[in-house]
Amino acid sequence: MNVSARERIDPRSAALDWLAAFEKALRAGDAAAAAALFLPGGHWRDVLAFTWNIQTVSGTAAIEAALRATLSAARPRDFRLPPGRTPPRFVTRAARDIIEVLFAFETASGPSSGVLRLAAHEDGYRAWILLTSLDEIRGHEEGSHKLAADAYSRDFGAENWLDKRNRALAYEDREPTVLVVGGGQAGLSIAARLGQAGIDALIIDRAERVGDNWRKRYHALTLHNEVHVNHLPYMPFPPTWPVFIPKDKLANWFEAYAEAMELNFWTGTELVSGAYDEAAGQWRVTVRRNGKERVLKPRHLVFATGVSSIPVKPDLPGLSDYRGTVLHSGAYTSGSAWKGRKTLVLGTGNSGHDVAQDLCAAGAEVTLIQRSPTYVVSLKEAQKVYSIYAEGIPTADCDLLATAMPYPELVRAYQLSTTEMRRVDAELIESLTAKGFNVDYGEDETGFQMKYLRRGGGYYFNVGCSDMIVDGRVGLIQYADIDRFTAEGARMKDGTVLPAELLVLATGYKNQQDVMRAYLGDEIADRVGPVWGFGEGGELRNMWARTAQKGLWFTAGSLAQCRIYSKVLALQIKAIEEGLIAA
Repeated sequence: MNVSARERIDPRSAALDWLAAFEKALRAGDAAAAAALFLPGGHWRDVLAFTWNIQTVSGTAAIEAALRATLSAARPRDFRLPPGRTPPRFVTRAARDIIEVLFAFETASGPSSGVLRLAAHEDGYRAWILLTSLDEIRGHEEGSHKLAADAYSRDFGAENWLDKRNRALAYEDREPTVLVVGGGQAGLSIAARLGQAGIDALIIDRAERVGDNWRKRYHALTLHNEVHVNHLPYMPFPPTWPVFIPKDKLANWFEAYAEAMELNFWTGTELVSGAYDEAAGQWRVTVRRNGKERVLKPRHLVFATGVSSIPVKPDLPGLSDYRGTVLHSGAYTSGSAWKGRKTLVLGTGNSGHDVAQDLCAAGAEVTLIQRSPTYVVSLKEAQKVYSIYAEGIPTADCDLLATAMPYPELVRAYQLSTTEMRRVDAELIESLTAKGFNVDYGEDETGFQMKYLRRGGGYYFNVGCSDMIVDGRVGLIQYADIDRFTAEGARMKDGTVLPAELLVLATGYKNQQDVMRAYLGDEIADRVGPVWGFGEGGELRNMWARTAQKGLWFTAGSLAQCRIYSKVLALQIKAIEEGLIAA
């Protein structure tokens, strides 16, 4: 669409015309007419509003069929442009010039929001992408459970607020409705959402303090994406915070967040085992808290252990003969003890590079061992995938827009952004390649974000280690050139030995299916299947949605994903508890 064409079109009028035509077709029960308002290759992503599922359908025939199956129950109506939201505007998404619209509507379940992306067509504007997303359950809105204003008025001789909090935390007289395993951003977000929905949730975490999942990590760690992307639900970070949040600052915020949001959180508590009682409709979960076991009987069990849970420690040939120190990167904290000593780091993702850089900065002699090709991107370029959050519009609007890109278009968008990042970072990549570093750009050249969504790793945001490799401060060898490990270090296939007193395994973490298998057994793990990575429908498998095991849920991801999808998960649990949908 050229500039002159834009000048002739009012985006608000185009949005209202389309929404009116769509509503007219829906009210008439005419799914074919509604689907005809989409481009032939258009997409409809519904997040609970029509279907109580997270699903995407593509193409007018599939959209028509999906609408026909849901219209009578959903009863969508009152499509409108709500005041206070970002108005319809011309933007470019995935190299396509469009009109982007944020709208509101109602369904039988409750108030909903949506995103409409209109593209020019020979007979006017049609929908390229439509997102419909449930905001609230009518009659069960967030906060509607709260006590009357005088609930904490003075009552001398009775319990005060602290007494009630301590009693709530003890769970001596009740069972939690939801047990959340893991107290990082995923666990905190879902517990906060459930609390606002009036659902009793208990978080358990083996750490000593809230926030230790970040606090106990390596000394130099900071987040790799900007602060405005990473707010938790209900409590945004202060505007005074740095652009890239240090890990200890984030950890302390988590602790303050749990207190401010009145989250029930048991530290020093680990999951021992769990089994589902079908007859009772509840779990029987054994936990160990400060050395003592207790059985809890929640109706819902949420694994919030993230995509980084059980460390992967590969069985390397000869490693049992190695006399040096072996650490997984998750246990690495600082390189200060290794000054002047020879070290090896196996793995070239973010953790491997960061550990190598930290060791080098501490004065250690460090060599990276590359096992597989790795996508490398400069930190500044990496921020471009979050560009919506830099457009100056409210976070809630950004979150809605970020939810509105279906899988096929997400692939295309990341291919385009990766191409541009490669162009900008060409000199860095060429220098790394000259040093023998194997670079790739991800499956179908979609870069780091799709690597993260598909497998949880395999990339590095350059904050300096790539430059150290290029100038020789950090050594580099290929794992394929190693014959085996020996008592002294790594013996290469040419017979030379690379001595080292420390080997850090930056080898990643197991899938949440493995976590499930470890605690719930093979039967449930096999029934539910893989967690994370995209399924056939273009959605992340078993994430934030009902699984094949009744009462079992998963949440994970970045702070932004946890903020956005914790609401989606909480709405489903609330709907089940109120008898609105089946478990």
